[in-house]
Amino acid sequence: MEIYLPIAGMSINLFLVVGIGGMVGFLSGLFGVGGGFLLTPLMMMIGIPPAVAAASDSNQICAAAASGAFAHWRLGNVDFKMGGVILAGGILGGTIGVQLVKILRAMGNFEFVMKVVYVIMLGLVGSAMFIESLRTIRASRGLDPGVAAAPAGEPKLARLFAKLPLKMHFERSGLHTSAIFPFTIGTIVGIMAALLGVGGGFIMVPAMIYIIGMPTIAAIGTDLFQIVLTSANVTLQQAFVNKTVDLLLALILLAGSTIGAQFGAAFGKRLKGEQIRILLAIIVLTLTVKLFLDLVLTPSDLVSLAPAKGGGH
Repeated sequence: MEIYLPIAGMSINLFLVVGIGGMVGFLSGLFGVGGGFLLTPLMMMIGIPPAVAAASDSNQICAAAASGAFAHWRLGNVDFKMGGVILAGGILGGTIGVQLVKILRAMGNFEFVMKVVYVIMLGLVGSAMFIESLRTIRASRGLDPGVAAAPAGEPKLARLFAKLPLKMHFERSGLHTSAIFPFTIGTIVGIMAALLGVGGGFIMVPAMIYIIGMPTIAAIGTDLFQIVLTSANVTLQQAFVNKTVDLLLALILLAGSTIGAQFGAAFGKRLKGEQIRILLAIIVLTLTVKLFLDLVLTPSDLVSLAPAKGGGH
């Protein structure tokens, strides 16, 4: 069943889009991510122009994350105070990012920059998560005595950033730490949300766990909360400034992702924190390899000087 997407300027199979949305929604509820790091590249693979894919993805991420955030709120996993600090940075970053997208599209370099940033960010985050999670799993099974002997207390980076000024008490997370880093990482994620069409969970969740020092389950719930409002801000600005939000595409993706997020949140309760992290790391690294191969094996697609159909640049 083919449908026509007005902003993207193309026809596409309805069930293909719904299926992609459902799969990414499941990952949203399971890992505490908006799923954009996977959804935007998938949409580009099926022919959606990059700028439309990123902007429309932010739209559906907002609703999908709301479903996941509600599920985690009922379980008591959301630190609203920490989420508010991160959100303030996210709104600032989203505003900067939308203007950056406008400049890159005018230059004709949007797709190239998007893929390069994806490869760098996903590669670094995925590698760090995989190594740490693997060591934790080995330690829990007695296969890595060096790790097992280490104290399971507050992460070293968390102690370092806790020495910064502007300290606040975050009761739900059990932390008394500086608000500077959460605000800063929120700003970075806001820029990434506009540039890549992501919720930023693949950056935010590891940062919350390994640097801020939050418990894994609280980090996931809080991240979903900030994703909702950060993505809403980016979507509105993309629609007004760049006119790249395809509402029909976003609604179709939402139909699958909202349901998928509920199943993901329920399934996540059956896994340990380190198991959730290593699964996310494997997915992130797989996508990194795919995007890197796209850059290396298809040099003709690195920079397109002509405007793409539907506003791709």
